[in-house]
Amino acid sequence: MAVPGDGPPDTGSVAPRRGNSNDLVRRHNLSAVLGLAHQDPSVSRSQLTRQTGLNRSTIAALVGELAELGLVVESEPDASRQVGRPSPIVAPHPAVLAIAVNPEVDSVTIALVGLGGRVQRRIRCDATMPTVDDTVSIVADAVATLRAEVSGSARLVGIGVAVPGLVRASDGVVRLAPHLGWTDAPLARLLVDATGLPAAAANDAGLGANAEHIFGAGRGHTDMIYLNGGASGIGGGIIAGGRPIRGAGGYAGEFGHTLATSRGGRDASGAPGSLELEVRRSLLLDVLGVATANADELDGRLLASDSPAVREEVERQLAFLGVALRNAIDILNPQLVVLGGFLGSLYAAAPGRLEALVADQALTVSLDEVRFSRAELGSDLLLVGAAELAFAPLLRDPAGVEPVLA
Repeated sequence: MAVPGDGPPDTGSVAPRRGNSNDLVRRHNLSAVLGLAHQDPSVSRSQLTRQTGLNRSTIAALVGELAELGLVVESEPDASRQVGRPSPIVAPHPAVLAIAVNPEVDSVTIALVGLGGRVQRRIRCDATMPTVDDTVSIVADAVATLRAEVSGSARLVGIGVAVPGLVRASDGVVRLAPHLGWTDAPLARLLVDATGLPAAAANDAGLGANAEHIFGAGRGHTDMIYLNGGASGIGGGIIAGGRPIRGAGGYAGEFGHTLATSRGGRDASGAPGSLELEVRRSLLLDVLGVATANADELDGRLLASDSPAVREEVERQLAFLGVALRNAIDILNPQLVVLGGFLGSLYAAAPGRLEALVADQALTVSLDEVRFSRAELGSDLLLVGAAELAFAPLLRDPAGVEPVLA
């Protein structure tokens, strides 16, 4: 999964992070507390005490420091739902925001995302095969618009970009985005120059996997596979032992380019017989008789259709998806398979069919603990994942990163 090496792997873990009351590790403890509040905006002080292993007075001091830094706010809980003395709720400050970006073959989407993973505002700019320069220009204009809209107290941590392609972990250079036609594009650096904000880029599906692990279907699971299907093809991410698997260069999780068919042809990257040749969003649009549709529209049309041609195409694509998942499950032995984008729509259009296809092919023991699920974050998924990339330095060192006034 292509998550940059400077990202905070701990923020992707749902397991409690142990604290340490020694003042020499105060920054670690601040990071632990802010990370838990970020993952669960309704967490209480008493829960923070239990989850970190720190005492109440230390938690009180850490929460107080985070509040002084403008990163959290405290509120009283609903006393009617409490037993005993209520403990204050510690929530991320709503004024701390990230800019999330997702370029695709037909558009560039930009959003404001708050700590806690809530998308507050989005702008979708139609653009056919946007170049790197197009994308930078669109993002710069959108950032100016968003800055003008937010209150004067809002603070921006930076920009995170979910790219449908291979992104080098060491510096965020887009080595190859085949559907967009990008090669060796220093996208993050260009965005810094254009906006004056810190920027980072990573593979979209890898970021989506991290978002689902923290906020969605993957919560509470240590081992999961995520596959996303979008206008720019199929990507994926892997969580193993509660942590993202990135690979040596940051390119792990490219399920869309794995071998799934023996028929001729090569996908946009040049790979022969890949999953992307057979499982494609454009083929679903064709059989539905529409030229374009956003993720929610495609989902609605597919689930509502009673056309035999549509059913046949769904079945055909699920058969190839089953081959790819059989291989992934036998190799990685996950607890959970999460499907996002149009792959989630395919899965929902024929309930139980994908599980049956995989069960007919995979090793029985590998399937013992596997559960299948749609992504829970819906159309917000890649934007939340991109925002995590921007929030990473702040979550890693809350006292050492100063967000920029919008």
